[in-house]
Amino acid sequence: QVQLVESGGGLVQAGGSLRLSCAASGRTFSSYAMAWYRQAPGKEREFVADVIGSSTNTWYADSVKGRFTISRDNTKNTVYLQMNNLKPEDTAVYYCAATHEIRCGSTCPGYEYWGQGTQVTVSS
Repeated sequence: QVQLVESGGGLVQAGGSLRLSCAASGRTFSSYAMAWYRQAPGKEREFVADVIGSSTNTWYADSVKGRFTISRDNTKNTVYLQMNNLKPEDTAVYYCAATHEIRCGSTCPGYEYWGQGTQVTVSS
């Protein structure tokens, strides 16, 4: 089992940047696929990005492609989400998620471990 703690959210103006971090417990972090999801008020939770294996194997939602970058540092048990050129529609609670990588092919069927979320608010 893994526990996840997100940080780095906040209030930023449109066009600005934030970097979210997700620290994971345990000694087998490298065996987990990691993802970021978000949920805006009144909307369903949606996929943002994931990384399976190394930081070169990543996938992004079309809405964030070219603006967000997911990466991981297995020596620090941490996954990051660098968010640039933020837009008001990026406002949401951002969640970190994990699943055992062995369950994944090119994509993962779902994520069973979740953090508590961190609020990102982008003002226009």
